[in-house]
Amino acid sequence: MPESSQKPIYAIAGPTASGKTALGVELALRVGGEVINFDSVQIYNGIQIATAKPTVEEMRDVPHHLINYVDPNVNYTAADWARDATGKIAEVESRRNVPVLVGGTGFYLRTLRKPLFESPSTDVEMRERLRLIHKIRGAEYLHRILRRVDPELATTLPERDYVRVTRGLEVYFQTGERLSKKQPERPDPPEFAERIRIFVLKPPRDELYEKINARTETHFANGLVEEVKELLTAGVRDDTNALGAHAYRRVCEFLRGERTLESAIERSKQDVRNYAKRQLTWFRKEPQVEWLQGFGANRSTQDALWNTVHPQ
Repeated sequence: MPESSQKPIYAIAGPTASGKTALGVELALRVGGEVINFDSVQIYNGIQIATAKPTVEEMRDVPHHLINYVDPNVNYTAADWARDATGKIAEVESRRNVPVLVGGTGFYLRTLRKPLFESPSTDVEMRERLRLIHKIRGAEYLHRILRRVDPELATTLPERDYVRVTRGLEVYFQTGERLSKKQPERPDPPEFAERIRIFVLKPPRDELYEKINARTETHFANGLVEEVKELLTAGVRDDTNALGAHAYRRVCEFLRGERTLESAIERSKQDVRNYAKRQLTWFRKEPQVEWLQGFGANRSTQDALWNTVHPQ
C-alpha cells in the first residue's frame, strides 16, 4: 500500500463561528496538509458575505478544495459532495499530503464515511414541477404527498424540510420505490473511512452566541442585502439550497416584503444560534468523535489538538 494510505485523515468540525477554519489551517500547516471543505454553503459560487469562506490571508498558503465550485441554482446533495470529496482525498494523498476536512455540515461527513445508496439521477422536469408546487402550495403540502407515498420516510422528516422531502418524492415518482426502503441499501464504506479522525470544537455557549450575534450584524453591515439583490438579478432563484441558508433566507423574506430589515437581522441571529445548537447535537451522536474545548483560533486549543494527534 502507498504510504499515504496508512496516514490519518483529519476532520475539524463544530458549530458555526467556533473557529474551524483557523484550527484546520493550523493543523494543515503542522502535518503538511490540504484543506477540503465540508460546509454546504461555502460550496456555492457568489454566495459570499454570510458564508464565512476563508480569506486569502486566513488560508495562509494552504491549498483549499471544494469551495466556490457549484452554481447556486444547483441543488447539490450530500452524495454529490461525498463523490467529489473522495476524488479530492485521492488527489491530496497522491501528492503525499494529508487531507484535512474542515466544516460544519455533519451530514456531508457522515455520507462520506457511510455512503448512501445509488440514487437515480435528477429528473430536471420533475424537480421543476415540485419546485412550483412548493412555491404555490408550500412545503407542508409536499410533505402531505410524501405521507401518502412513503409514510415511513415522512415520519422522519420535518414538514418544512423541503430538500429531503422533495428527494423522497423524486425517488418514488422516478423509480416507483420508496426511499425509506432503499436507504438501507448502502454500499461498503471507502477504504479511507476508518482513517478519519473527527475533532469537534465545543466553545463556551455564551461566548459562541455573542460571536454569532456580532458576526450576523457584520454580515448585514457589509452588504448582505445588496449581495442577495445581485444574486436574484443574476437569476438565482430564492428557493434554492444556496439562498435557503439562514441569513439569506431572511433577506429574501425582507425583499419580498414579508418582514422588516430589523426583523431579518434578529431572526437570522436566532436561526444561526439554533443551527449551532443542532450541529453540536448532531456530532454528539456521531461515533468516535474527539472533543476540543474552546475556540479554534485559540493557541491553547490548537496546541491541545496537536498534542492529541502528535503526542510527545
